[in-house]
Amino acid sequence: MSALNQTRVTEFVFLGLTENWALEILFFIVFSITYVLTLWGNILIVVTTAFTPRLHTPMYFFLSNLSFIDICHSSVTVPKMLEGLLLERKTISFDNCIAQLFFLHLFACAEIFLLTIMAYDRYAAICTPLHYPNVMNMRVCGQLVIALWWGGTVHSLVQTLLTIRLPYCGPNVLDSYFCDVPPVIKLACTDTYLTGLLMVSNSGTISLACFLALITSYTVILVSLRKQSVEGRRKALSTCSSHFMVVALFFGPCIFIYTRPDTSLSTDKVVSVFYTVVTPLLNPLIYTLRNEEVKSAMKQLRQRQVFS
Repeated sequence: MSALNQTRVTEFVFLGLTENWALEILFFIVFSITYVLTLWGNILIVVTTAFTPRLHTPMYFFLSNLSFIDICHSSVTVPKMLEGLLLERKTISFDNCIAQLFFLHLFACAEIFLLTIMAYDRYAAICTPLHYPNVMNMRVCGQLVIALWWGGTVHSLVQTLLTIRLPYCGPNVLDSYFCDVPPVIKLACTDTYLTGLLMVSNSGTISLACFLALITSYTVILVSLRKQSVEGRRKALSTCSSHFMVVALFFGPCIFIYTRPDTSLSTDKVVSVFYTVVTPLLNPLIYTLRNEEVKSAMKQLRQRQVFS
């Protein structure tokens, strides 16, 4: 009770990525360019998919949703990080911190679920091609997307409610550049061991369960490819390898950060930069550079705009 009667924290102060002014300017330039390219690349995929009828298939429907989530995911943290790189004192209000934490987990969890659904889509297309039109029609795809947003919302609400129920009356300095559960709950004026375990069990279970489901799907796909023709095997491997690269780039950092109750924040900060700043840019690069159909559709869309 005495802790609750103390002055409540109204803002948090970020330590940011570095205290070196020259490095901050360099990071600002590099991450600004990265963010603009992320927005441009993912918006291009969404627009290309929307305006190309032959891409109105489950695989590309999910790909456009992935691009939308990447836009949202990077926009939760990167603009605030860029602002902080230009300011000597990097602050965020308590309410905005909680909002950032909520949307960070919403979009991250939605992406985890979506990547799992995309793996199942490839499994159904390659291993049960005759049943694929019935198993993964656009109505089912729409229902799956609604379900993943519901799942992401529930997960994020659990993380947020567990965080805000703690009393924050003492230190307000975060050794990070954005608000996330592990660094924030360390500032609570109470023992957070049990809360930390609950949060790790929530995030860790989702990440590991989905990752194992992905591994299982791709194992079955690889085994089934032995029965495919050479051309069918090549096309399937090209599509699946792109997806698996995205999975590895996203799940690796998530599992590293959210499956350990006691994290090393200096290490997590570097890993967090990768999955909040770099990965959303790599996704459109991986899918466009390795996908002839998407590149062809983009070229035709550009020519249509030029000559219209």
